[in-house]
Amino acid sequence: MNYTEKHFKETVEIIRKIDNVSIEKMAELLATVKYEGGRIFFLGVGGSAGNCSHAVNDFRKIAGIEAYTPTDNVSELTARTNDEGWNSVFVEWLKTSRLTAKDALFIFSVGGGDLEKNISPNLVEAMKFARSVGAKITGVVGRDGGYTAQVADACVIIPTVNAETITPHTEAFQGIILHLLVSHPRLKANQTKWESASK
Repeated sequence: MNYTEKHFKETVEIIRKIDNVSIEKMAELLATVKYEGGRIFFLGVGGSAGNCSHAVNDFRKIAGIEAYTPTDNVSELTARTNDEGWNSVFVEWLKTSRLTAKDALFIFSVGGGDLEKNISPNLVEAMKFARSVGAKITGVVGRDGGYTAQVADACVIIPTVNAETITPHTEAFQGIILHLLVSHPRLKANQTKWESASK
């Protein structure tokens, strides 16, 4: 078996093992945010930050939900990192955004955050703040889900099928799940270009 075959075999195994109930719960939670006029704040670092930008686009354009991510503003992100520190960069941004109980954090992360291991402490601090104001928390994470899985109202943990490929599979499935959600009948508000053009 070559590497490509192995990678796709693992992908199929993840699809078979993933918890569909958690995804449906996430769709319901986000539908509540939408119908109550709340906003979604996507948080992630590295490749997950790229998925946050993609999600903001799709949730705004396809699902019609007000959505933002701090990593889209590199000037503010780097200024806050430089002046206030990496650990508080997201929580301070959320304070300025006036996060409320109608809003939701959506975490994209491989590790899910862990203060003891100093893994994504900025995500952990943001979730603690979200809890303090009553905002909802959801996420797509890998491994054991870390802090996100402990505190989220709805969380999808991408099953580990190979310890050597946790990151690529988790970040790839973040994209799959975000597209599933904006296509979900509970969330989709607008037709996508190619589907509408083919009619």
